[in-house]
Amino acid sequence: MNLLIAALGVLGVASSGPLIAGTLGATSVTALAIAFWRNAIGAAVMAAPVAIREPKAFGRINRREFGWSVMAAVALAFHFACFITALQLTSVAAATALVCLQSAWIAVFQMFRGTRHRWPVLVGLGIAFVGVVAITGFDMGSSPEALLGDLLAVAGGALAGLYTLAGGKARQSMATGTYTTLCYGMCAALVAVMAFVSGQPLSGFDAGGWLGIIAITVCAQLVGHTAFNHLLATMSPLLVSMIILLEIPGAAILAAVFLNETLPAGTYAGLALILAGLAVVVAGQRRGRAGRGDSEADRREAELGTD
Repeated sequence: MNLLIAALGVLGVASSGPLIAGTLGATSVTALAIAFWRNAIGAAVMAAPVAIREPKAFGRINRREFGWSVMAAVALAFHFACFITALQLTSVAAATALVCLQSAWIAVFQMFRGTRHRWPVLVGLGIAFVGVVAITGFDMGSSPEALLGDLLAVAGGALAGLYTLAGGKARQSMATGTYTTLCYGMCAALVAVMAFVSGQPLSGFDAGGWLGIIAITVCAQLVGHTAFNHLLATMSPLLVSMIILLEIPGAAILAAVFLNETLPAGTYAGLALILAGLAVVVAGQRRGRAGRGDSEADRREAELGTD
């Protein structure tokens, strides 16, 4: 059963990039509209069981929890803005691989906070960086637009790392449903403001556009991330984190099959290097924590996934 759930989880998160790119290319849906509806629907779905089981949960949120949730929501909103826009400028495979660098960014942010990582983590960061250089180098030679998309995807990965770290702080004392409802809801509100300022409509799309929005929300947000969060109850965080990395080749395969996306051999080499580097980073971080004993916050950090 776990194997089936893991397969559904990988398929769900890997479908995010191809579905977003396909929806943006074939309909009038805007980038911020996808981000808004995905988070708004996600917040509504998560709020329902909380409202039924713990109707007073939202009233018990304290200032500290609210502050970290706001920080997470802001990071998540700008993450979506960067990542979805990147999918309009560069390849799905490149954008997905670069945004998945969030695990590496978390390690980097921890270094700035004084954490001394074991040497495998540093080696993994170096391998992933070589992969980034390979991808951006080939895209630099193809078009300035693709290079801009790569840079936006890298920024999206950094913002996803900030979202994860801030969310981990908030969830030290908040239940999953309460936190995700608050975070997704605030993220949707912020994206709505961004859409108003930039003049991107959030409604008025054709049936195909709404179908794309629903598919993105159900496949990536509800099926993909719910599957991985479920697996954390029966699998180690290390194994779940490793499985999540399959999003990188999964997105590349789906984009090749359904969007006829073809890339230079060097770009595929960059994807492989990023995948290998992140695997080393995740394994190194988890082994380091195992020596100290995994805390609940460490387990929650494995519940990654913004795409």
